[in-house]
Amino acid sequence: MTITVGDVAAAMDRIFPPATAQAWDRVGLAVGDVHAPVRRIGFAVDPCEASVEEAIERGADMLITHHPLYLRGTHAVTSRTAKGRWTAALIRSDTALFSAHTNADVAASTLALAALLGVELERPLDEASGLGGVGRLSRPTSLRAFADLVARSLPPVPAGVLVGGDLARQVRRVAICSGSGDSFLAEANAAGADVYLTADLRHHPATDHLWDGGCALVCATHWASEWPVLALMDERLRSELGDRAPEAYVSRIPTDPWTLAVR
Repeated sequence: MTITVGDVAAAMDRIFPPATAQAWDRVGLAVGDVHAPVRRIGFAVDPCEASVEEAIERGADMLITHHPLYLRGTHAVTSRTAKGRWTAALIRSDTALFSAHTNADVAASTLALAALLGVELERPLDEASGLGGVGRLSRPTSLRAFADLVARSLPPVPAGVLVGGDLARQVRRVAICSGSGDSFLAEANAAGADVYLTADLRHHPATDHLWDGGCALVCATHWASEWPVLALMDERLRSELGDRAPEAYVSRIPTDPWTLAVR
């Protein structure tokens, strides 16, 4: 039985209910014919030129991304903008586009990142939203060794991984939030974390946190910290669809904005 774009979209909505997304978010099917057949799916963090071109070149009938293409409203889709050109390319190639963003963050993003690092999560970092997580390593380690583990576990990117705190400090209790997480610095401290792993930490929130005696910080890039969720999305979709699941690939193309770090 042929599976369609609508079938895949419905399955993704069952796995990652849109109602759990943040109010400002825009998740779900953005481009595509719900009746079109799906034989191959691509998974990527960002719906951008690189991931769209890869999907077309690899013959994907549907591209599932973590980040939405149009997070804010748009009144025109033309070749004058990058997103307009990508949308047109998707339509011309009959490639559908679907996103699961903060609804996937609640259900899977931090879990996927924690699993790579051997952190057993106990609860969300922010109870109100369900975002992030707090858990423990199986055995204590130094901050330097933990940072090395993060760097080895995530895909390599030019910007690398930043670390704040005493490198000899022993860490066991870990707070994690994939993607931008400096709004949860206070929650990481309140949870008794020895280290907080997140992305996109800004100068003033990070320095104020450390100067006030806060837990150590490990800062990855946004793309790298959220890339692990793609394999989990693929796994859960396969489980949901069973024998009907199309073949799939997970993109490894880094789509951080940074292409070089000069040191």
